[in-house]
Amino acid sequence: MTRDAPTGRLFAPLEVGPMMLRNRLAVAPMTRVSATADGRATRRMADYYAAFAEGGFGLVITEGIYTDKQYAQGYLCQPGLSDDGQREAWRPVVERVHGHGARMLAQLMHAGALSQGNPHQTQTRGPSAVRPKGTQMAFYRGSGSYPRPVAMSVAEIADAVQGFADAAVRARDAGFDGIEIHGANGYLLDQFLSEGINLRDDRYGGDLEGRLRLTAEVAEAVRAAVGPDVTVGVRISQGKVNDFVHKWRGGEAEAAALFEALGSLPIDYLHTTELEAWRPAFAVGPSLAALAKRHAGKPVLANGSLHDPAQALGLLERGEADLVSLGRGALTHPDWPRRVAEGAPIEAFDPSLLSPLADLENAERHRASRAAG
Repeated sequence: MTRDAPTGRLFAPLEVGPMMLRNRLAVAPMTRVSATADGRATRRMADYYAAFAEGGFGLVITEGIYTDKQYAQGYLCQPGLSDDGQREAWRPVVERVHGHGARMLAQLMHAGALSQGNPHQTQTRGPSAVRPKGTQMAFYRGSGSYPRPVAMSVAEIADAVQGFADAAVRARDAGFDGIEIHGANGYLLDQFLSEGINLRDDRYGGDLEGRLRLTAEVAEAVRAAVGPDVTVGVRISQGKVNDFVHKWRGGEAEAAALFEALGSLPIDYLHTTELEAWRPAFAVGPSLAALAKRHAGKPVLANGSLHDPAQALGLLERGEADLVSLGRGALTHPDWPRRVAEGAPIEAFDPSLLSPLADLENAERHRASRAAG
């Protein structure tokens, strides 16, 4: 295929807030637990992220980066932006990505009750004292059930908001083009959004407005901290890493109200993620990306099994999304955009890339083994 072929729309440039992208193809955030024990990005991580930019992706989004040294960290060897040393460690990573013509966003994350590896604390925090479903993820060095969290005080909520703002400033100063606020996949902001998990009776609980308040406060604080010249977005999902089949109880009506509220925030885009991005968000009807596009009035980045170029292109052509992000497809082929443009074959994802640990060292061993035959 060439850029004049049917896939050409994937390669059209796009402006997202103040950020200009060379195409509509992004690398999705993927936890790789490969930083140093004290949360600093490494040379191996720089090589990893640079490979996507060199392979033709227009946008690279980091794995979730923890924001403070209180309750934010979710995994051992997760990178952070909680101090200036971590900021400086990210600088050469961003420079490598920029050197290959791509833009880079820092995804800021607070794990909340799903934390399974935080050397700074012995307890976890969440909106309410509700033990998370499921078990900790072994490929991120976890085992057993999640602990029951302590319900956050209002002061601890304020500290978490400030942690996002401070980390956003460090990301900007490290050279990142923007910030993605992680409000998806069952982590802290999503915990506050979720009925059955958030049982609070104060201003951070109850109806949708209350449950969304923490996300709104984080978005407003991040925007105020970084100013107008930095792209800011929010990632949102129904499913969670510990509950893949979770659906919003209010169905399409709740989704419409949620996206309208998110669209009123001082952000530049929304990043929706589902198992398969093109499927109806509920039993029938539009996809989650299409609902976001319809009700938020912001550019939409869609994620979910879009390694098939036809599925990725279809979302764009139907107007359900403005750009797409790849996870497994990018892991399989860091040069996925180049392959699609040239008509080269696209291989299936090999789960052993993430087993027994989803870190970069394991992935390198796996690729070396395959290359050796």
